Amino acid sequence: MGATSGDVILILSRDFLGLVMIASLIAFPLAWWAMHLWLQDFAYRVNISWWVFGQAGAAAILIAFATISFQAIKAAIANPAKNLRAE
Repeated sequence: MGATSGDVILILSRDFLGLVMIASLIAFPLAWWAMHLWLQDFAYRVNISWWVFGQAGAAAILIAFATISFQAIKAAIANPAKNLRAE
């Protein structure tokens, strides 16, 4: 409805990446706690570094952004008249 391709990508990316970040903020402390309890049972203990969760979060955001961008570009360049005619 008059939005440019960049606007469509920006709107979809912002919404979905926000959800990925909220999910990460919930999952990372729970994962750290579970791993901390599990690793206590071993004779040789290893501390979990914060950068492990940072890398996991960055990978999740990168994968989500690539997926969202691909789908948003595909939707932005589609011809709406062709889709309406097909339905």
